[in-house]
Amino acid sequence: MDKNINITIKVWRQKGPKSKGSFETYKLNNVSQSSSFLEMLDVLNEQLISEGKEPVAFDHDCREGICGMCSLYINGHPHGPDSAVTTCQLHMRKFEDGATITVEPWRSAGFPVIRDLMVDRYAFDKIIQAGGFVSVNTGGVPDANAIPISKKDADLAMDAAACIGCGACVAACKNGSAMLFVSAKVSQLSLLPQGKVEAARRAKAMIAKMDELGFGNCTNTRACEAECPKEVSISNIARLNREFIKAKLAD
Repeated sequence: MDKNINITIKVWRQKGPKSKGSFETYKLNNVSQSSSFLEMLDVLNEQLISEGKEPVAFDHDCREGICGMCSLYINGHPHGPDSAVTTCQLHMRKFEDGATITVEPWRSAGFPVIRDLMVDRYAFDKIIQAGGFVSVNTGGVPDANAIPISKKDADLAMDAAACIGCGACVAACKNGSAMLFVSAKVSQLSLLPQGKVEAARRAKAMIAKMDELGFGNCTNTRACEAECPKEVSISNIARLNREFIKAKLAD
């Protein structure tokens, strides 16, 4: 049965990208264990505002595990200690009464801090833009089975498309690599016939943009896979490497 708990929260506070940040410690009493982690932060901010203090800035939108904006590093884990969930799906029942919880923003050269716990993840949008468009025939709507796709390929493509671009893979990686994200976006198209036309250009362009934006190299520690809230497999990284090599050989 859920109960109310008292916790100590160590939160990273930073006024801007060029400001020096530091941890600040807050006490929070009677936190419902049935509340989500973001709801707990809402309560903290209400407390800070009532005390005449600046609330903690953090990113969120859907609060349904869909958008990936709730990018928080909690007690040494992207999205917290629970597995296969985003921060908004993490509940306070995962923490004991009297616990000290450390909350930080993503740490990566590719994700500069905007303020407090908010980071600029526009780099991922730039990588997607580099991937470009997908050529399709326009006209009448085709029948559902007009383009035959094996169930295996369809399942793999759907698994790759589950990536929400939250950046947990980058935050978890000791090198700050974006390979899991890029490979998921390349894989979901390379497995389907609709993605074949621009396949070579897409793989080269997205990897080049990833390198340009300062993300690190993949050294196969699998931390990205372990921390991914959607459990995207690193087998996609192998597929991305194959797509890239085929593209370079074709050149």
